[in-house]
Amino acid sequence: MTYVRTWGEGEHVAVLIHGIQNDSTTWWRVGPELAARGYRVLAPDLLGHGQSPRGEYTVATMVDALLAAVPARPALAIGHSLGGLLLGHAVDRLAPERAVYEDPAWLAISHELAEGLRAEKDWTEADVAAAAPRWSAETLRYKMSALAAWDPDTAAAVDELPEFEAPPATRPSLVLLADPTVMVPESRLEPLRRKGYTVQPVAGAGHSVHHDEYDTFMSTVDEWTAG
Repeated sequence: MTYVRTWGEGEHVAVLIHGIQNDSTTWWRVGPELAARGYRVLAPDLLGHGQSPRGEYTVATMVDALLAAVPARPALAIGHSLGGLLLGHAVDRLAPERAVYEDPAWLAISHELAEGLRAEKDWTEADVAAAAPRWSAETLRYKMSALAAWDPDTAAAVDELPEFEAPPATRPSLVLLADPTVMVPESRLEPLRRKGYTVQPVAGAGHSVHHDEYDTFMSTVDEWTAG
């Protein structure tokens, strides 16, 4: 059964979906902050991550496990990286009132890139700190714990995956990007806007916007949900 971490007991539900190699602890600051704003926050560990089961890893199996673990029609859903890809595939069935795609993995993923992800299983804390120099000691600690629990065979789900074609937005949808981003090609940003997405790069942020620019991430989500 999919493990789901929770914060808060608010009336409105927020679903937080982590990226590959991570688990629900990546939301260690975001989850409690949203709970303080009145949400009941649900953060599942994806298949092959954290405390969730191992098994067959495809985008479809991950989406199905995600949808089975959380209630439909949450007030807010946030998906980071692989989580943003899964949210893109699941959004019509999950039916959140608002969707946030944080630097979503909407690029075409080559076999070489998938194999590179596998290799990061053996990264040390020094390796992670070198790749993410702005992360706090606590964030690094959670990342190392997530890497230890991660099954690198989950890379099979994205191996040679074609570019994700985002459908027209049927609900308020924010694409919050690293600046620069490699996840969503520049040529696709204006088409996304025409499809109804709000597209907002976060200056200075790397791939994990919620770690690199936490205050901006939270204020942007706050302002966008209020608006």
